[in-house]
Amino acid sequence: MNSPKDYDPYEHSNDRGVSTVGSATLGLAWTWTWTWRSVRASSWAWALVAVHLSACTDALRDKPGDENAYAPVTDQADDDDDDPADDDDDDDHENDEKLDLGNATGGGDDDDDVDGVEGKLVDLLFVIDNSGSMGEEQANLARNFPYLIQQLRGIEEGGENANVDVNILLTTTDLGNSRCPATTPEGGDPVTTGCNAKIEDGEFLPNGDSPDASAACTDVCPSDVGIRDERPYIWFSGGSDNVEDVPDADVNGDGVPDDSVAQALACLGPQGIQGCGLESPLEAMLQALDPSTAHNTADEPFLREKAMLAIVLVSDEADCSVNEDLHPEVFGEDGGKEFWEVNPHTGEQQVSSAICWHAGVECTGNSPYDCQARPDDESGLRSLGRYKQFLNGLIDGGKEVVMLGILGIPEVTAHADEPPYQPTAGGVLDLEYRDWIDGVFPDGDILPSDWSDDPQRGADYQQYLFGIGPGCTGVTSDGDFTGQAVPPRRIRDVCESLNRPAEGQEPEKIRCCMESICDEDFSAAIDCLTGLVEVTIPPL
Repeated sequence: MNSPKDYDPYEHSNDRGVSTVGSATLGLAWTWTWTWRSVRASSWAWALVAVHLSACTDALRDKPGDENAYAPVTDQADDDDDDPADDDDDDDHENDEKLDLGNATGGGDDDDDVDGVEGKLVDLLFVIDNSGSMGEEQANLARNFPYLIQQLRGIEEGGENANVDVNILLTTTDLGNSRCPATTPEGGDPVTTGCNAKIEDGEFLPNGDSPDASAACTDVCPSDVGIRDERPYIWFSGGSDNVEDVPDADVNGDGVPDDSVAQALACLGPQGIQGCGLESPLEAMLQALDPSTAHNTADEPFLREKAMLAIVLVSDEADCSVNEDLHPEVFGEDGGKEFWEVNPHTGEQQVSSAICWHAGVECTGNSPYDCQARPDDESGLRSLGRYKQFLNGLIDGGKEVVMLGILGIPEVTAHADEPPYQPTAGGVLDLEYRDWIDGVFPDGDILPSDWSDDPQRGADYQQYLFGIGPGCTGVTSDGDFTGQAVPPRRIRDVCESLNRPAEGQEPEKIRCCMESICDEDFSAAIDCLTGLVEVTIPPL
């Protein structure tokens, strides 16, 4: 998590050398500069996806005056029509923006038989937080990428290898913001630059008080292994792929030689730590899935008609997907500062990531609170109906969709024994929404590096920074801290909305898995993701 340097003169590092500046460690100084870049213009119009897309999309596009017809993203408000998966928070808005999916279940030809290998099609999207102190979390993820490829290649159906045919596209949580003056937002566009090239570009340099995060790259990628064709994503099926041909090598030290696909993913996955600290994973996801973008309309598109869609969101912050053209008051000085916290050091309302929490979540009662995503007509952020309708519309249209969130929740303590290996204890089941507790961890929430005799970052200051207490605090077996993270209320709602039957079908199906970003090892998260794919992957 990050916040404007202008508003925080206090900078610290934690005792394992990882900066308290950035997105994964809540006890971090907000020292990076914030930049404005408007969310990329989009020419795609939006259409309701509550029924099968193949039957309804053209008809909706033919009715520009209909309340369910979508207008350009930068011109209209968010969609808030009733969501079949969540009837309690999607009030209608007169100016709602809606998503025209186009041919969202297709976008080009796809081969079920690639180089003689018949494979089940899987389109896998990663949206990775690239702000502040995400270096350690990106390193954790990169170490597990080879394991992900091993697991995908080993997926079985009916006791036989499913020969999965996989597209993997990577993007970041950076959509830009008026408070982020120095970032270069991806806006959901694919990232195809290797992490060593990103190191040369300064993407892993110290961010304010934070240390250089280059090890997130170099520990698993001594030299970049990239994509060797025009596709802006990794593809593999059987013994074929589109990445550079390199000898097998054990890049993560697990004793298993990693093939060229695994090495390429380990090199393309780390995204650096220079992104906007007002993370927008939900909107980045949606922009990456825009069926009208170049990567989804090419002859070999990322999104394929017969493929299942798997989405992975990795962030330690509250979702801050905002359309500032429609809601300039959220971060603007003249907007009444409705969602702003008071900085206890100055006694004034100032900008911090707490704005994202308050604009998107409403809490009642006393700590621990009952916190729910704000109804769309009361939110300063983009509506959740926008994302739920899109994803659930795909399911109702016959396209399988699963989601893994690696987020700010307590560590999962038990998993199901059978695929999809979903959490059965810990995790969101133990999640509390509460204020920060003063005192050094574990008696309080403050990390030792943030505590002093005259605490600059006590509980009142942390509350100002984030608006809510940590959803998790990670500690390794060696006693080091892996960081802290904000609870993912909005992302949780979108993910859990997928746990439902397809239209006219039953029973309910598990399509959502959430694991802790504070975990020392993300292998359980990888197991849950590939377990979801294994039990959900559609037949040819």
